Amino acid sequence: MGEIGEEGPTRMWLTQAQEGDQQGFSELYEHIAPSLHTWAFLRIRPEQSAHLDPADLVQEVWLRAWRQMSTFEGDGTYFRFWIFRIAKNVLLEAVRRGQKSKGAGGPTTRLNQANAQIDHATAISQKVARNESLGLFRDRVGELPEDDRKLVLHCGLEGLPHAQVAERLGLSSEAVTKRWQRLRTRLAQSDLPQYLLA
Repeated sequence: MGEIGEEGPTRMWLTQAQEGDQQGFSELYEHIAPSLHTWAFLRIRPEQSAHLDPADLVQEVWLRAWRQMSTFEGDGTYFRFWIFRIAKNVLLEAVRRGQKSKGAGGPTTRLNQANAQIDHATAISQKVARNESLGLFRDRVGELPEDDRKLVLHCGLEGLPHAQVAERLGLSSEAVTKRWQRLRTRLAQSDLPQYLLA
């Protein structure tokens, strides 16, 4: 799989989605859903996993992104940043709800969207959850030191600019760039799925 923002199908899907075509959006979203699911899995802390499910978060992000697609302005490169910003908001809200009432249903229990949209989002989430290569990737990243995990989250999955990552981690932009290049090379040598990364 290529990156969001490449020429070809992803550009076509983005154009279709911006024009309100649900099938184009579905194709675009299915392209990035594995990265979102992996990101959610890595961001949900063990003590939160009882009331937060990555698949539920991915579904909620799908529905919110579809509702907000008409507000999206930008090219394919910006799409990854845009969709992960939605994901961060969904996760933050879910964590807050979980803290207020433990055991409450996940984000998808309060959705009032059309059944067809929910069914499609569920199908994508289930397909992603069954992908064994994503599990291997999550396990490998989970074994990394915390600073390296943050690089995978911010540089690899979210696709944030290195200057922004540097500010978050208290490093120079040059240090982030060098560390991320070395880490990405190591991950590539371990035969893990590279299509997840920006």
